[in-house]
Amino acid sequence: MRLLTTLGAAAIVASSIAGTASAKDIIIGMMCDRTGPTSVTGTALCPGYHDYINLVNSKGGVMGNKLVAHEIDHEYKVPPAVEAYQTYKAEGAVLVSPYGTPMVYALVQKMREDKIPGTSAGFGSAAAGNGERYPYMFPIAASYWSQAAAAVQFAKDKLGGSLKGKKIAYIYYDNPAGREGLPVLEKLAPKEGFEYREFAVPPPGIEMGPQVLDITRRYRADFVIAQLFGRAPSVALKEFKRAGFPLEKIVGFVWAGSEGDIQAAGGWEAAEGYNTIQFAGVGSDYPVLQEIRDMYKANGSEDPSAMKYTAYYNRGVFQAAVHVAAIENAVKAKGGSGDITGENVRDGFYEIKDFTLGGLLPPLEITRQDHEGGGWVRIFKVGKTGYVAETDWFRAFRPEVVELLAEEEKAK
Repeated sequence: MRLLTTLGAAAIVASSIAGTASAKDIIIGMMCDRTGPTSVTGTALCPGYHDYINLVNSKGGVMGNKLVAHEIDHEYKVPPAVEAYQTYKAEGAVLVSPYGTPMVYALVQKMREDKIPGTSAGFGSAAAGNGERYPYMFPIAASYWSQAAAAVQFAKDKLGGSLKGKKIAYIYYDNPAGREGLPVLEKLAPKEGFEYREFAVPPPGIEMGPQVLDITRRYRADFVIAQLFGRAPSVALKEFKRAGFPLEKIVGFVWAGSEGDIQAAGGWEAAEGYNTIQFAGVGSDYPVLQEIRDMYKANGSEDPSAMKYTAYYNRGVFQAAVHVAAIENAVKAKGGSGDITGENVRDGFYEIKDFTLGGLLPPLEITRQDHEGGGWVRIFKVGKTGYVAETDWFRAFRPEVVELLAEEEKAK
């Protein structure tokens, strides 16, 4: 387990502020995957997280209190994640950011018992969107259920407005995260009149020729929904391209369409037409990203290399910003004191309303009932030289997703 502490030059609080009686370090536990099977994510997302924290600290922190993000690389493995959590708890972290669905499953009950809130932006258990059932876990972005619902709606729109009699293939990484989308397909298939079939890809997802052959030649799918991550998305794109299947008829969940995936698949022209679901904007034209670039410039540094991988870097910025917003609300409730608890930060999430981070995300609102923030997504298509917006922010089959949440609670 590798422990990284980010206390860069930008993370300096003005001495006149830091010297106040209430000022203190506020600890955030941040798990990362810079190594391991999903490192394509962590090597871009985690720098974005730290850059935003450094940006806030460069402006005086949160009402004079410095934020300290302690990063531990868990290599996308459960045991190091559990160990990391114990480290954060001992350090007095008021917020923990796990990464990975298996890790969330392993930690969610413990975090509830310890009253330490955490987030699972775009991954984890979709059921955690039910804040009354999971009071200390906050998805804060579209869950896999909401992503699956959006994917079905997108397929419907692309296939002429009706799915009646159509065949949808669901190709997924065979672990708890990959299987998360299945309840939505099961619920929507009879309602919308389509047939669907599952195609599991064994970890680490670097071989899926047989599955693609089944989808394209035997099953003859009309549309493909891909819930893949790590190295698997690029492999899938190559295989579907080789099989002659139109990439315009594939939509990937949020971890199946980063710049790294596209490069590994042969580049923008090779992957042209492929559709990607996003819960934060992609590209570099957002005010908060310009602030980060200005911060680097002021320190005599070039823009961070991770910044060019905007799909994941921007999510790191987004997650950090939501964390800071919750912490800031908790500090304000304490009159500016940094002496806050996990319970205070949990309540701080409930004060987040119409939070857009300058257009990087749709208006986010967290309530005690809805920890997901509405389930909004936006779909971007791969163009010849970059992402092209295919939709505005939208959400789909929301009543059905809410029904699933209620059904899950009744089943417990």
